[in-house]
Amino acid sequence: MTPSADLAHRLGIPSGPLFFPVTAYGPDGSVDLAVYRAHVRRGVDAGAAAVFACCGTGEFHALTPEEFEACVRAAVEETAGRVPVVAGAGYGTALAVRYARLAEAAGADGLLAMPPYLVVAGQEGLLRHYQEVAAATALPVIVYQRDNAVFTPETVVELARTEGIIGLKDGLGDLDLMQRIVSAVRTEVPGDFLYFNGLPTAEQTQLAYLAIGVPLYSSAVFCFAPEIALAFHRALVDGDRATVDRLLDGFYRPFVELRARGRGYAVSLVKAGVRMRGLEVGEVRPPLHEPGEDHVKQLAEVIERGYALLEEAQ
Repeated sequence: MTPSADLAHRLGIPSGPLFFPVTAYGPDGSVDLAVYRAHVRRGVDAGAAAVFACCGTGEFHALTPEEFEACVRAAVEETAGRVPVVAGAGYGTALAVRYARLAEAAGADGLLAMPPYLVVAGQEGLLRHYQEVAAATALPVIVYQRDNAVFTPETVVELARTEGIIGLKDGLGDLDLMQRIVSAVRTEVPGDFLYFNGLPTAEQTQLAYLAIGVPLYSSAVFCFAPEIALAFHRALVDGDRATVDRLLDGFYRPFVELRARGRGYAVSLVKAGVRMRGLEVGEVRPPLHEPGEDHVKQLAEVIERGYALLEEAQ
């Protein structure tokens, strides 16, 4: 077993919905750790396979280093070792290294390394960036492909060969590229390299990702409707295509179409859903904005329809 494969084994992310909690803010806009802890605790109790703290849905971009460390530490304490806690890390190389070390000090089990800030770099520079982040910490690193961090299969092979880098999360959605990446790594670096579908509302595309060898996926829906997310995952694992299709047609597709009606809704609409389910997590921080009143009403209807579908299946 390679050192990175051993790290992947130690991280031990099981099959199941991966929970990306939103970050809770109080009325004055400051981080509300008590509500955040309750949110994390509810998710773990509901059956999350892992907690990804302070990542995209958790508004990593909006948190100070001090807030970030406090939230990661709170997530670690609330999970109490029941599931792994993976923390975000990003910006330029120096800051990404700082966040990685803060996450390690806070007790995280792994890192999700997000794209570098602003610049559009070549493959050589991207590879060096993630290698330096991985070298700066003992935590296993999952690299997030999206936006300005898009990799060739050859670069992912080199990432997979890098000690400490254990997986790739794809938020791009290019299935041809992902198939070539999976094939190249399987051929050149046999082992336990992990793959994640990281598209917003990943359930919508998970049938396709599963077919090319990407079994793990993030679930923003789990934040506010864990029963729906769990029912979908069970149906997917069991090969219950009727239930998968029913939830895709009646819940996920309408949710995705609503999400597409506003920039930043991949976060703010999810946060609205969490508030709707009775947990006052506050609004998103700028530059994100809250969904319009009509869109919030439509979200409530979509959620209601999703739960009705679960009842019909019983």
